[in-house]
Amino acid sequence: MEKKIVNNYGSFDVVFVKGNGATLTDRNGKEYIDFIAGIGVNSLGHNYAPLVQAVQRQAARQIHISNYYLSDVGLEFADKLLAATGFTRGYFGNSGAEANEAAIKLARKYGYLNGGEKRRVIYTLEQSFHGRTIATLTATGQEKFHPACFAPYVDCFKTIKPNDWEAIKTAFDDTTAALFVECIQGEGGVNLLDPAWVKAAADAARAAGAIVMADEVQTGMGRTGSLLACDPLGFEPEVVTLAKGIAGGVPMGACLFRGKAADVFVAGDHQSTFAGNPLACAAGLAVLEAMTAPGFMERVNSAGDRMRRTIQNWHLPVVTDVRGRGLMIGTEIIPEIKPFDIEKACMDEGLCVSIAGSHTIRFLPPLTISDDEISRGLDIFRRVLETF
Repeated sequence: MEKKIVNNYGSFDVVFVKGNGATLTDRNGKEYIDFIAGIGVNSLGHNYAPLVQAVQRQAARQIHISNYYLSDVGLEFADKLLAATGFTRGYFGNSGAEANEAAIKLARKYGYLNGGEKRRVIYTLEQSFHGRTIATLTATGQEKFHPACFAPYVDCFKTIKPNDWEAIKTAFDDTTAALFVECIQGEGGVNLLDPAWVKAAADAARAAGAIVMADEVQTGMGRTGSLLACDPLGFEPEVVTLAKGIAGGVPMGACLFRGKAADVFVAGDHQSTFAGNPLACAAGLAVLEAMTAPGFMERVNSAGDRMRRTIQNWHLPVVTDVRGRGLMIGTEIIPEIKPFDIEKACMDEGLCVSIAGSHTIRFLPPLTISDDEISRGLDIFRRVLETF
């Protein structure tokens, strides 16, 4: 392991030098099937020609100009992203945590403008994950992300249990600024939400005077087989946050607004030096063009269905559940086995996966993954599982 980089990530002792599609190559020439895609970031895979060309063209024209000014490519991307998602205004950032910080600040200001100092509470869901800043850590509904060494945390965050019908009857009142929903809980274990429950929770929050926000940092931009995961759930949030796959590997995030949230922010409320730079926007345009092409989402859904069905049909005793939507897939493992041992064994055999929750192996492969790469990756995964 290279010792000059602080190992905050518990990184594996492997150095990748190139990639193509859903295949990575390390500096020793060994190939790996990539079922994690940079934690959902490399949405179009590695070395996707239209994306590479878009970045090269833009780098030769203009990389950064600051937000004192506007760029042509930034305006074009904003127009097309808003049209595709059904939102009316937006803010560009650099990451998912930054997008969620923007949403949190917007919710706090909305609450203040529509109820004064008492309307500050933001509800999130148990087992959610919203980021690594102090505010987004506090919003995260998992106690393991709240160690004492980072205290004190931000006040006025509360959680409710997902899919709990009793909880939403009494949770929201005139102190509630927003309900913040992670449409599928990725870090929590690829946990699905009941659409009827989400809609009822959103209705209850709005009835109390709050806005509803969707964290689509991981689920958005085609990951779950639709451009936004909130659309099939049907709760129509006023705010949605995006990042990870939005620019195919170039750092970018976005916070989109509509309805009661559209005009909350004014000049000076939230800013970022690198946000929405022309290079990232050019990459975002290339990604959006690919994802809105005919047949793209159908392919994502069919590939995901194939992967889940294949694992289910193995009927292996170490697997207790296979769940997900699109190409966001969780394979739950019996508690007697440490998921890290499976992750490490997969890595040794040439397959990149990740852990989510307590006992779940998570797949977030490139949305462009080929049938052959799916087969090769699943073959490795089955061989590994059969050794436990």
